Amino acid sequence: MKYDFATQPGPDLFHSVPAGEYACRVTDVRERLARDGSPRWNLRLEVIDGDHAGRTAGWDSITWSDRGVHRVQLVLCALGVDARGEVQLESSDLIGLEARVRFEEEEHEDPRTGRRQLRLRVPYNGFQPLDGAPFASGDRDDVDPSDGAIDAGGARDEPSGRGTADGDDEAPF
Repeated sequence: MKYDFATQPGPDLFHSVPAGEYACRVTDVRERLARDGSPRWNLRLEVIDGDHAGRTAGWDSITWSDRGVHRVQLVLCALGVDARGEVQLESSDLIGLEARVRFEEEEHEDPRTGRRQLRLRVPYNGFQPLDGAPFASGDRDDVDPSDGAIDAGGARDEPSGRGTADGDDEAPF
């Protein structure tokens, strides 16, 4: 068998920073609905220091459903919101808040084109406070991070994604 692998295109790269952990600021929040009708907030996360400062690290989603609310609490606490009891928030209240966010590379196939894509995603427990303090509600090591993995999306200034904490596997927009 003779085959020239140099002619085979590699995966499309859909991120502007390498996988890793970054201090990030929420710079945009877009309100949408998950497939089950629950409110979903899509967060644009911008790197705030280091070599990649000013770049969009990715997008992440939090879903206000019975299944997703535990992750919502983790993310809010990491962003500095006291979410130990009742909270009243507008999506715009998250703009400007900061946390340390872990981004992992994930390969996936675009169902429309069949092309392989490399994207960054934030795992279930991928947020922590910038100051390194523990989560106010405790770390959720009892939860399988792969159960609610969130796609952090593309390098473009628009969201691109695969899923949400409540299992919605449609693109967020």
